[in-house]
Amino acid sequence: MLKLNKGVGGMICVKNITKTYGDKKVIDDISLDIKDGEIFGFLGHNGAGKTTTIKMITGITKQNSGTIEINGIDVLENSLESKKQFGYVSDSPDMFLRLKGIEYLNFIADIYGVSEEDRKERIKNYANQLEMSEALGDKIQSYSHGMRQKIVLIGALIHDPSVWILDEPLTGLDPKSSYILKEMMREHADKGNTVFFSTHVLEVAEKICDRVAIINKGKIIFCGTLEEMKQHFKNNSSLEKMFLEMTNNE
Repeated sequence: MLKLNKGVGGMICVKNITKTYGDKKVIDDISLDIKDGEIFGFLGHNGAGKTTTIKMITGITKQNSGTIEINGIDVLENSLESKKQFGYVSDSPDMFLRLKGIEYLNFIADIYGVSEEDRKERIKNYANQLEMSEALGDKIQSYSHGMRQKIVLIGALIHDPSVWILDEPLTGLDPKSSYILKEMMREHADKGNTVFFSTHVLEVAEKICDRVAIINKGKIIFCGTLEEMKQHFKNNSSLEKMFLEMTNNE
């Protein structure tokens, strides 16, 4: 196992969390420290534990042990307050299908107490960026997968959260929308905020992440920059080759 970077507490702080289902331990004593101002990639094969970890960070699933804080707020002890800190895009955008796009966005804005003025401006800006303006009056069930992904993304960002938590956010997006989202992620992090996203598309992580963590069979086997990973391997391998070597060795 590679040496992990030990942080001092960031916008997302995960300490020694474990999750079991019956006799099976699916997350095994992992710790992560995602800092201000960075795009942090969470990498792993399908079934490695990415989504389970994200569901614990967002408070959807409770960990068996360990603690999770977002902006210093414990996700179990102060659940509602912690949820105000982040915008979350799940790995499945198939929700509220009978609502129109604009109805869904207003519903989410109501939940977060976003003012009429702020929500109109944000909906207009995000819908224009993601080319969704003309579809807002249509029901979500009529949307393609990529359009559903985009409407859920707008809903996640409508309360202007400092922390973005995105589970496979690029899946189903067309190349232009994918490019725009990556630009939005970079801009958000450059303002001193945090973007935490999972992916199995290693080329994306290699291009935009400041740091990455690799999870394999419920354990973190690396956390750090790509340069640190390359120094360990003492070569100029691609992230894909290093990832495969690490996960296969485990």
